[in-house]
Amino acid sequence: MSDVTVLPARTGVAVRLPSGATIEVGNPSGTQVVDFWALSGADYLSVAHTRGALGRLVPRVGDTLVSNLREPLLTLVEDTSPGVHDTLIAACDPARYRQLGAPGHANCADNFAAALRELGLAPVPVPNPLNLFMNVPWTADGSVTFAPPRSRPGDRVRLRAERDLVVVMSACPQDLVPVNGEDQQTRDAAYRVLPA
Repeated sequence: MSDVTVLPARTGVAVRLPSGATIEVGNPSGTQVVDFWALSGADYLSVAHTRGALGRLVPRVGDTLVSNLREPLLTLVEDTSPGVHDTLIAACDPARYRQLGAPGHANCADNFAAALRELGLAPVPVPNPLNLFMNVPWTADGSVTFAPPRSRPGDRVRLRAERDLVVVMSACPQDLVPVNGEDQQTRDAAYRVLPA
């Protein structure tokens, strides 16, 4: 599969990514956050373990992202964006939207589970995602805010699989805070798999 596939706003998808293949995640509008996960058997992409391995909060080109067992899963091989992504914030879920006064709102946790079912896999607990293009500035006192993405229309990231993976992506449905742009409008994302 080398053609670009649209990931419609507010939805999720799971794809099989063979070892050595690369997944490209695109941001056509420049404002859409994509929650990103990778699974391999009992291992899953762990942003907490990756932060520890890298010694920083956000991966850069050339960095290897690791699993909960500290095993290499993916290498960030290209990033045309300003490199502003988030590894701190959990996926939005039904409880988050109830707290925001929007029960029943579409959310990334449900998208994650639905995408796995669509691929014929049993849902698993939702790990913290790598939030591609999400801008969560932090300050020296530890405060964080939710700000619009700094990415531009057409920006993309490419991640190479270091082993056979299932990759799950959600075009984040968040429209109550400006993580998907000042206008708080969700938009389509895009992806494609590039063979080894």
